[in-house]
Amino acid sequence: MGGPFERDVVVVGSGPNGLAAAWTLASAGLDVELVEGADTLGGGTRSAELTLPGVLHDVCSAAHPLAAAAPFLAPGGGPDGTGFDLAAHGVRLLQPRVPLAHAMDGGRFAVLHRRLEDTVDDLDDLAPGDGRSWRRVVGPLVADADTLVRALTSDLRRVPIEPRRLATLARFGLTIAGGVPGFARRFRGPAPGALLAGSAAHTALRLDGPVPSPAPAAAGMLLNVLGHAAGWPVVEGGSQRIADAVVADLRRLGATVRTGEWVHDLRQLPRARATLLDLSPAQLDALGGDALPPSYRRALRRYRYGAGASTVHLVTSEPLPWADPRAREAGTVHLGGPGAEVAAAEAAVADGRHAAHPFVLLVQPSVVDPTRAPEGLHPVWAYCHVPAGSDVDVTDVLLRRIERYAPGARDTVVATAVRPAARLALDNPVHVGGDVAVGETTLRQVLARPVPRWDPYRTPLDGVWLCSSATPPGPGVHGMCGVHAARSVLRHLAGSRRV
Repeated sequence: MGGPFERDVVVVGSGPNGLAAAWTLASAGLDVELVEGADTLGGGTRSAELTLPGVLHDVCSAAHPLAAAAPFLAPGGGPDGTGFDLAAHGVRLLQPRVPLAHAMDGGRFAVLHRRLEDTVDDLDDLAPGDGRSWRRVVGPLVADADTLVRALTSDLRRVPIEPRRLATLARFGLTIAGGVPGFARRFRGPAPGALLAGSAAHTALRLDGPVPSPAPAAAGMLLNVLGHAAGWPVVEGGSQRIADAVVADLRRLGATVRTGEWVHDLRQLPRARATLLDLSPAQLDALGGDALPPSYRRALRRYRYGAGASTVHLVTSEPLPWADPRAREAGTVHLGGPGAEVAAAEAAVADGRHAAHPFVLLVQPSVVDPTRAPEGLHPVWAYCHVPAGSDVDVTDVLLRRIERYAPGARDTVVATAVRPAARLALDNPVHVGGDVAVGETTLRQVLARPVPRWDPYRTPLDGVWLCSSATPPGPGVHGMCGVHAARSVLRHLAGSRRV
């Protein structure tokens, strides 16, 4: 290659964003080396046998609405055709008949169907008029879901939206301006507000308060819109298939892939024109040390991490016996009750306490994917938010929550495995304190992620970029943080005429 460089690019970390960055740069013709500390590639998309032999569990992420819609992983490789087409590489996204069911009081569930009109009918049955209001408020966003996805998965600096589509963004802003409580007040019954509260709770942010933040409402509304527009699919054979497919194509493109090598010093790495880190700001601070400007290090240390996630993996001898039969067809189930109950659970965690009745996010992939386990067994993935760094075993609490809405569920459980928040942080150090979002997703910290800079991916270290979920647009299995970081690298290298 000539000169002092051994590689064009080195990428550290093989989560979805590290893989997206590596693939984007390798596809541009650069010589790429990918380094992963764990023995298994994939980061948040790993799958493993955590309970019984032959039963495959998703370790971190299980349902993938953004993988079905975001430009990098969307069918056809997104609108510009430059992304990674999962289907073309043998990865099947399986759509449950019902994307989402949210448990309410009295054994009833609020159900988000793929078809908007089916949701309208269900909501009208629960409270006359609510379905029609859902159509009026949510319907136009579903009709132009591509605009929302492209805007909210952009780098939030250069938003690739045609002027005639700005009305969709304005409508979206007005819809979530009052936060989750403001949205709920548009309806007579509690079901629409509960559907938004449950999806908003994925952010692990406080949903209520004197001035409710629009940030969790924005995330929740996007997820609900995607339930109609793209579904909440699971990956046939486990989320690991996403990482395996990208890695296989990286090798086809000539990239070098190394595992089992934790990076404690940037000098361990081959000399490269660009080094991209799919790491947390805390890890960047540790690796950069005194080579980073003091002001930048202070900003990294002000970066706020969110609540931890404690995950419980179950194996059941039969499908969970939900009181509402429609929930038995749902890929994802939210256990939280009315929106106020969800908000109370998340507020407890935000205050540093374990919620007595936590909000539980549960995925039952076997409703659509029988390949995950031997016949007669069903893997179930569930988690709740806990204070950062918690080592509490929440298995019994989660089982009680499931039993509340699926009487007799405990009797079907034949194996369990718990991964407390503290364990998540040990297994994958990017998840500081068990924070799978790699940082709070408040409005300020989404825009200034990890620090306020026009190019948030490029660090003050010469030739070093950050490409993790701690950069815009933030968490989720979409790969767009890596794509934007890679494009920043390409702009820089083209400008410097190094490549």
